[in-house]
Amino acid sequence: MAEKTELQPASLEAKSPFDLRVDLGKDVPETDVRSALASGDMGFLHSFTTGSTLDGPGVRVVAWTTGCMWRCLYCHNPDTWTMRNGIPVAVVKATETLRKYRYGLRIMSGGFTISGGEPLMQDRFVVKMFRAAKEMGIHTALDTNGYLGERLTDDEIDGIDLVLLDIKAWDDEKHRHLTGREPGPTREFAKRLAARRRPVWLRFVLVPGLTDDPAEVGQIARFAGGLGNVERVDVLPFHQMGRYKWEKLGIEYKLDKVEPPTAEAVERALATFRAEGLKAY
Repeated sequence: MAEKTELQPASLEAKSPFDLRVDLGKDVPETDVRSALASGDMGFLHSFTTGSTLDGPGVRVVAWTTGCMWRCLYCHNPDTWTMRNGIPVAVVKATETLRKYRYGLRIMSGGFTISGGEPLMQDRFVVKMFRAAKEMGIHTALDTNGYLGERLTDDEIDGIDLVLLDIKAWDDEKHRHLTGREPGPTREFAKRLAARRRPVWLRFVLVPGLTDDPAEVGQIARFAGGLGNVERVDVLPFHQMGRYKWEKLGIEYKLDKVEPPTAEAVERALATFRAEGLKAY
């Protein structure tokens, strides 16, 4: 199946996930898409990028998957919402691409991160890629919103070295407004990771007028501080780098007037997390 449908009109390797990519998997039959999702033998990828120092420890290769069930108002890669915007790639081919970097990743104390989109939309592909990475002695990290965490078995979770967990908001209504989904599954996944003592880096995007309410930040900080497995918190200032994608895709962008948070606002958020005993950056 994968050999018939692995059409690659664009290079798998890209300089940046901010490249706009659409319709790269549109010719894959629906039956093959469903089969690929069930087996994990094929995945849909926006790209592989190299040299990242922001997506886990050391210098990393990042696989950016397509497909996401959330519609975050500040998403900088809305082209990854649709799975068929990605390149259909056999897991064997993706593994070969990763293999080229295995020695360099070890030397630079880095590893392999799968991000998105939402990687767990393609959970079987993710599991197979991580197993291949571990066989090569490569550190693994999953960047996820946690909403589909129940798709992973305990053994599969235990096989992931690090989870980069995105918590967008705390209040239910605010979370629905921001993402279109409920926050409950993300919190439950966070608790499950804590129960299994899996290392977590929490990611929180600070958006003026949306996620910068001190009480809201405080609730997230208290939750994270109480888990016992959060090794660090990354407070990510909102930016407009992905705005052009919304315009190109003809999607209404509601944050065009929003400025990045001030240095003072970022420092306040950092102080809130640090007050709960967390390392925040």
